[in-house]
Amino acid sequence: MSWKDAAEPVLTRMPVVSRPQGHVPFKRKLLWTGGILVIYFFLTNIALFGLDAGGSDIFGQFRSILAGEQGSLMQVGIGPIVTASIVLQLLGGANLLGLDTSDPRDQILYQGLQKLLVIVVTAATAFPMVFAGDFLPANAEIAAGLGINITILQLIIFTQVFIGGVLILFMDEIVSKWGVGSGVGLFIIAAVSQQLVGGFFSWSGLGTPGFFANWYGILFGDLELGPTFTGEWFQSLLFDPGNVLGLVTTVFIFAVVVYAESVRVEIPLSHSRVRGARGRFPVKLIYASVLPMILVRALQANIQFMGQILQNQWAGMPAWLGEYSDGDVIGGVFFYLAPIQSPEQWMWFLGTTTGEPWEIMLRVTIDLSFMIVGGAIFAIFWVETTGMGPEATAKQIQSSGMQIPGFRRNPQVVEKVMERYIPQVTVIGGALVGLLAVMTNMLGSIGNVSGEGLLLTVSITYKLYEEIAEEQMMEMHPMMRQMFGRE
Repeated sequence: MSWKDAAEPVLTRMPVVSRPQGHVPFKRKLLWTGGILVIYFFLTNIALFGLDAGGSDIFGQFRSILAGEQGSLMQVGIGPIVTASIVLQLLGGANLLGLDTSDPRDQILYQGLQKLLVIVVTAATAFPMVFAGDFLPANAEIAAGLGINITILQLIIFTQVFIGGVLILFMDEIVSKWGVGSGVGLFIIAAVSQQLVGGFFSWSGLGTPGFFANWYGILFGDLELGPTFTGEWFQSLLFDPGNVLGLVTTVFIFAVVVYAESVRVEIPLSHSRVRGARGRFPVKLIYASVLPMILVRALQANIQFMGQILQNQWAGMPAWLGEYSDGDVIGGVFFYLAPIQSPEQWMWFLGTTTGEPWEIMLRVTIDLSFMIVGGAIFAIFWVETTGMGPEATAKQIQSSGMQIPGFRRNPQVVEKVMERYIPQVTVIGGALVGLLAVMTNMLGSIGNVSGEGLLLTVSITYKLYEEIAEEQMMEMHPMMRQMFGRE
């Protein structure tokens, strides 16, 4: 008996959101998407019952891509979904699962396995947060008031975090089947947009002053930049409170990603039976999209998570492995594997960080190498596992009745043509995205949004715009739904 036969009774019985039986009108899709977005914001503002103050956010530097909120029901965010995707992509890339997603039975098993893995990872992530450190400390006074011991209250907190992780899984599935885009992308846009809006418009008394509040103070004399044209003046202008460099970086990344989305190689196509029917297959510069970057950063987040757990549970952890101060890693292997998150973490020449220059540059080099190489590798996995590779693309073109002019109408021939472009563009695009993410983190951005968070938001928003335009076109021309297979 194969593992598929043994696991099929469990995997086929996993709870699932049913697919719509027919076409879902565009307005209804918008309502589903907007409704899930409102629920997401609602859940991020529900604090965990029984939680004590002072817990450290283990995923603080990765919040913009994990789309969660410390101390709320959305504590784990999309982290388990991303981690499960990494595991399945690695297993699928090594062909260890033996699943053919073009086969309906294997497709159901794959989806069930992914859902089961997300649930397991949610529990595995929530457990050490509650029981193995001060990340989500239980309030002893609440436990005493309820007449229960602290372990029972910890179990209640764990249950809340677990339920939140399962809820976001099904919210993602609802958006994917009944809404516009994907839930994961929608939640990332929501989390990063919150940071951006706060970074621009937050005012004194409502939190950390934003960009416009600071410049209002600078222009009207409430904030001083220091003596004009001195080192202090330039530092205050570029960083805090002026943050001109953050503004330039944010605008630059928006412009670069939008431009990169429009750069493409267009392969001409013609219909084999309908004379004059022509089209083009676009191979974009960022062919694999920016989504594989989530997988790279999630891998780094899990590495740092492991370091925090070891530091809390292993009193004699050697200094070469990791040194921590106030919950932040300041030395050892885990320090060099931690991503650069702000200019202050590497600009030793401005006196914003301690440490030898060679140590800081080694950390920058490792982060840059990790993101560029990891971005290229995960982009390749993403293309192959999502049906965007040369072989899958050739089959899609063949099944649609199209062919490449001047070539025989044969899937193998089309595949060879696609192999001239797709693998190379995939690697270049993945490496470019990794480079842009590190560069953004090193220069800073408005609202302290991470580089990958900003890249993801711009790219996902651009693709969401394209999908909305496509939905509107099919709504106006119902025959288009049959051509796209949406009917």
